[in-house]
Amino acid sequence: MGAVRVLSSDWVLPVEGEPIENGAVVIRDGRIEAVGTAAELGRGERYEGAAILPGFVNAHTHLEYAVYAGFGDGLSFAPWLAMHIERKARIDRNDMEAIARRGAAECLASGVTTVGDASFAGAAAHACAELGLRAVVYLEVFGRDPEHALDRYRETLKYVEPALSEQVAVGVSPHAPYSCTTEVYEACLSLGVPVMTHLNESADELAWLLRGEGPMQPVSDILVEPDGQTGIKRLARAGVLNERVVAAHCVKVDEEEIELLARHGVAVAHCPRSNALLGCGVAPLAELRTAGLRVGVGTDGVSSVPSHDFFEELRVVVSATRARTERADALSATEALELATIGGARALGIDGETGSLVAGKRADLAVLSLFDSPYLPWEDPAAAVVYGGAPERVVATLVDGRTRYERGGSEWHELIGAASRARSRLLAREAATDAAASATTAAQQ
Repeated sequence: MGAVRVLSSDWVLPVEGEPIENGAVVIRDGRIEAVGTAAELGRGERYEGAAILPGFVNAHTHLEYAVYAGFGDGLSFAPWLAMHIERKARIDRNDMEAIARRGAAECLASGVTTVGDASFAGAAAHACAELGLRAVVYLEVFGRDPEHALDRYRETLKYVEPALSEQVAVGVSPHAPYSCTTEVYEACLSLGVPVMTHLNESADELAWLLRGEGPMQPVSDILVEPDGQTGIKRLARAGVLNERVVAAHCVKVDEEEIELLARHGVAVAHCPRSNALLGCGVAPLAELRTAGLRVGVGTDGVSSVPSHDFFEELRVVVSATRARTERADALSATEALELATIGGARALGIDGETGSLVAGKRADLAVLSLFDSPYLPWEDPAAAVVYGGAPERVVATLVDGRTRYERGGSEWHELIGAASRARSRLLAREAATDAAASATTAAQQ
């Protein structure tokens, strides 16, 4: 029998179960052995003025872009994307690893224990393995030729394989319907691994796919020929949508498309800050949930948002949903917390292992202090977590029962410095080349 660890606090929020006042969690051999009151299970390591909750599941990230903050701010989606493709070509794999390590560290510091990462280079897998962050790393592929896409996947997989474990799994990410043909999607589905893609994210995307026009035209040489259909409709009619697919964004969707996603069991990663800051719009979260879709929450990459602050993301999830529906009851703090934990785990297909504090599951959890905040004394612990939480209030983040982040512990100076140096190379003016040529080169690598 392994060593036992008991954590207790003012509240335990199992998510799959009612909040427990003066609660405790018992951990043995990396798994949750029991959840109950401290009177029943013991005080153990006691956190006053705090809540113990499941670690957040950040359902859509790009950890390799953790230092891209502010690049192209104010540009519409297509020119913003072109800028990032061009700048990404300036750095090498070592830089990408350094950046991804910073992204993984920032997630842990925000109470995130699991990520679903769309990874261009595969560096995210190594970063998550090194820092102890649970991950499904979806290796990105692009283009018109399925064999070329599979060759890229296999090449990246060789680099990623040493990092794979029970904690870090691999998937594939055909990037988007405007950058991958239906045949590439079919090839990716044939691999039998989890799939993540970007669907119906922006008006720029739809202008290209529906009419072959709009801001994407300057990079048309790396795009799929438009056929007058949105990505969701094209992929559904081709039979390449199923329950293994996670669709990031789904901002510009109509009733038919929501029904198609639901019918095929597709999960959605909802990224409201990214969608707002890129001017893409507000995804119809209420309608997606009503249709029965598995929905998780993602920060997206720091290429389009200011940070991996998951608490800020949750507050936007709530406020944007209420604003879109013009209803204060459209989404509660409790429902937002569910989306952030078990919702994300369901979207990634790992809810049997993580996403809630239930006996037998992995001991992936976060301890959040609300000491000296407006939310003490407690009234509604879920509302206090969602509205009062912040990375600086995270006391500890545990993955498999091991403390992977602790406030006041390692400050990751070396890790942050290496990532900052990589950002300097991204900004180097002399490294700039013609954007369209660089985009073509990057897409073919």
